[in-house]
Amino acid sequence: MRQPAPPPPPGPTPRYPPLLRQPNGLLRAPYLIPATAAAPAPSPSPPRPRAPLRLGGRSFRQDRHRTPPSSAPPPCLGGPRLASAQPGSRPGSAMGAPTALPLLLLLACCCAPGGANLSQDESQPWTYDMTVVAGDTVQLKCQVKDPDSSSLQWSNPAQQTLYFGEKRALRDNRIQLVRSTPNELTISISKVALADEGEYTCSIFTMPVRTAKSLVTVLGIPQKPQITGYVSAIPEKGKAHLTCLSKGSKPAAEISWRKGDQELKGKPLMVQEDVNKTFTVSSSVEFQVFREDDGVDVTCSVKHKSLQDMDRSTSQRIEVLYTPTAMIRPYPQHPREGEKLMLQCEGHGNPVPQQYEWVKTGIEPPLLMTHESALIFPFLNKSDSGTYRCTASNNMGSHIAYYTLDVSDHSPVISTSSTYHAVIGGIVAFIVFLLLILLIILGHYLIRHKGTYLTHEAKGSDDAPDADTAIINAEGGQSGGDDKKEYFI
Repeated sequence: MRQPAPPPPPGPTPRYPPLLRQPNGLLRAPYLIPATAAAPAPSPSPPRPRAPLRLGGRSFRQDRHRTPPSSAPPPCLGGPRLASAQPGSRPGSAMGAPTALPLLLLLACCCAPGGANLSQDESQPWTYDMTVVAGDTVQLKCQVKDPDSSSLQWSNPAQQTLYFGEKRALRDNRIQLVRSTPNELTISISKVALADEGEYTCSIFTMPVRTAKSLVTVLGIPQKPQITGYVSAIPEKGKAHLTCLSKGSKPAAEISWRKGDQELKGKPLMVQEDVNKTFTVSSSVEFQVFREDDGVDVTCSVKHKSLQDMDRSTSQRIEVLYTPTAMIRPYPQHPREGEKLMLQCEGHGNPVPQQYEWVKTGIEPPLLMTHESALIFPFLNKSDSGTYRCTASNNMGSHIAYYTLDVSDHSPVISTSSTYHAVIGGIVAFIVFLLLILLIILGHYLIRHKGTYLTHEAKGSDDAPDADTAIINAEGGQSGGDDKKEYFI
């Protein structure tokens, strides 16, 4: 059975106020009144002490904790831990001595009964720091091992109560109750904005009041980047200057550059904080362009942990001006005398070549100067042999291509149609040959089996002595069907 605390020894009034026993059997020190630097002169009436905040007939105070309570041994000798006094108590108070609070705590530790449990660790709530992307939903969970018949409460950074147990305190439809038990209070905040960032407080109204902090960090999503600095096409071997800018990120986003599949190294990132606590980031890049870069995409990408795997980038296609290139191609590939020939001058450049000049070596003036790139020979002859020159020109310059024509070259040209006709003719000849063979075989067979029609009606007439005997023999021969044979062809 728990023994009551021993009575104070007789004598003069003690210098420090006695410890008070709480209804749960714990000892606590009376609340101290903080002193100010410029305290007024003492008045005849004693100063009125600050009344402690009460809820349900129980006084409480707030301590700040974010992590679950540890099982470290209490600081006092012998194991008991005294609950700390109300915040704001400090040396130099109305107690009189500057070291009143430390001495008072030491006195409470030493004089507490051995059976008194002054530890409040099991009533210490704990929470978790949360990171959420702006516009998403965040859940705040507060848990406690021993609620001690008290309720949990969530407050926002402005110390406005959001939920007290199952009861809503702040009229904000974005804030909803998820779970409420004696050991847990979980709420959710939807459509989180940047203004919702801060420390949220979970409180439990024990003696004294215990609190835990949950730091909510809101990530600002960076806007789609914008590329500036490109005005018009860039001449070959010139330099391109591009700037990429993105707003609304929190914390500041990072920017990277690519030209096609090649990574570009930009200048150091410029970061500027906005009024709404977001950041505007910008980066510049400079590089020399060549004709191979004509039509390539330069991409600016924003990297931020709020984007996760999403790609947020912008591309700028650049145009490069360069001198043309030219090449002459003949159609057909192997021209022969008497055929039609077309020489095609294929020019490539930016801008596209708009003027072509044809010249035959040794002959002046030019054969043709036109916007068309083809030189046509309706009927080739040997006098057309020679070297031809095509000059393709644009605003950036010109390029010359050569082609040597030799009409006397009678190299056979394989014709696809002639080959096809030859194959068909061979097949037809083979079929005719087979038909002739079949006809010859059939004729030979018919000749060997040529039929005769023989009737032996006058069988034995040659041996008859007279005509009557022959007739009689003939009639007798007609009566037997087996003596008559017929052959048909």
